[in-house]
Amino acid sequence: MPNISRDEVAHLAKLARLAVTDEELNTFAGQLDQILDAVAKVGEVANSDIPPTSHAVPLTNVFRDDVVRPGLTQEQALSGAPAAEEGRFRVPQILGDEE
Repeated sequence: MPNISRDEVAHLAKLARLAVTDEELNTFAGQLDQILDAVAKVGEVANSDIPPTSHAVPLTNVFRDDVVRPGLTQEQALSGAPAAEEGRFRVPQILGDEE
């Protein structure tokens, strides 16, 4: 017995605002049915004795020390800019005046 009907697939397509043909509905119904079967099999294997995991191997974050280093001065940062104005980067206007 299929887990999802053709009518349910049509309803999902309508909710997602997808235009699908009758042939695509049949195809998607079969594909979604296979997906739901696979998810059900995983659910059967899941056991309360098995702790949930996010990775197969343990991970350890490696952090470096946060060391303050000198950065660019304002003049150095603006020296490579095609245009600067009042100590800031000047960029072309992309939006017009909106009324």
